[in-house]
Amino acid sequence: MNPQTLFYIILGIILLDFIIDKILDALNAKHFNDPIPASLQDVFNEEEYQKSQRYKKTRYQFGILSSTFSMIVLLTFLFLDGFEFVDNIARSVSDNAIIVGLIFFGIIMLGSDILSLPFSYYSTFVIEEEFGFNKTTKKTFFLDKIKSWGMMILLGGGILALIIWFYQFAGDDFWWYAWILVAVFSIFLNMFYAKLIVPLFNKQTPLPEGTLRQKIEAYAQKEGFTLEKIFVIDGSKRSTKANAYFSGFGREKRVTLYDTLINDLDEEEIVAVLAHEVGHYKKNHIIINLIIGILTTGFTLWLLSLFVGNPLLSEALGLETPGFHIGLVAFGLLYSPISEITGIIMNYLSRKFEYQADNFAKNTYKGEPLVTGLKKLSKNNLSNLTPHPAYVFVHYSHPPLYKRFKNLRS
Repeated sequence: MNPQTLFYIILGIILLDFIIDKILDALNAKHFNDPIPASLQDVFNEEEYQKSQRYKKTRYQFGILSSTFSMIVLLTFLFLDGFEFVDNIARSVSDNAIIVGLIFFGIIMLGSDILSLPFSYYSTFVIEEEFGFNKTTKKTFFLDKIKSWGMMILLGGGILALIIWFYQFAGDDFWWYAWILVAVFSIFLNMFYAKLIVPLFNKQTPLPEGTLRQKIEAYAQKEGFTLEKIFVIDGSKRSTKANAYFSGFGREKRVTLYDTLINDLDEEEIVAVLAHEVGHYKKNHIIINLIIGILTTGFTLWLLSLFVGNPLLSEALGLETPGFHIGLVAFGLLYSPISEITGIIMNYLSRKFEYQADNFAKNTYKGEPLVTGLKKLSKNNLSNLTPHPAYVFVHYSHPPLYKRFKNLRS
């Protein structure tokens, strides 16, 4: 195979992925006006339903615009040998492979983020603002960006530097070292994300004493579930949308409730939502997802080791001088179909886990408060109640609401 053929294969993969994604978006949009399932008739009144319709259509149209812009930028970058241009800049600074790789990806990531910044700004301060969701100030918005860039430099740059270093001394066997590094980092991040990362962006406070905490502790005690860390996060700092999540394991496990969740739901509904989260823990979903993620990473790194040293990858992107960083980019583009397939499989598994967590909540607490709580959250988030099955199959990590209700009431 010559470099030009590989270039056109990469181009075909990019275009095919874009076309399939747009077809799925269009199919989903055609279902926006479908009749609401009977079990969800009381989620919206007529005015609220019309508002949800406008929100879905606005987000759909904006998605077409932003994704088309990103596609045009990527194709232009490929045809104008943008990777070679950035590589030349990086190599003009240093001959060290680690420094070259860091500068190369730093320019690519920062450039991509800057180009997407107007779309992110418009999404937050125009669309989300128009529909009453946005609570983010411009100061918070830009501070979040700066903090994200800092984390990308420190964490992403540190891991990338180590992986390139592994490649320098271990050659094609680098993937073993990289796999161990990423596995350890994943476990560490899973355990301490809420303690180390979340405070950079949000304030977390222990759930105060009161009837809600008493109900949560009574439920946890009944289930033999040690739960000492229950926190409230200031989600209302950025959005009116509500959430709750479980993080960590062992002594570091904790439940985090958004303050918006506490404001939107009554205590019975909050405990039911928490019972759902406890179900994820009791069913070992967190550990299973972590193990699958580590195994998938190992497979990806092994596959990368088979191709990354091939100069054909660099030549396909217009570079005469091969390098690990260029091979990594080309491999990432070629790997995207496999990534899509693994993503579909993980979403399917995630939907199964959601049913299991719902059943756990229904059997150990109550199903009806979870139903009413999910209805309130769907109403407040202007959720799509009639998604297309194909769109759900590819993109949804949670089952559609009507299917969850059918399961909870069966």
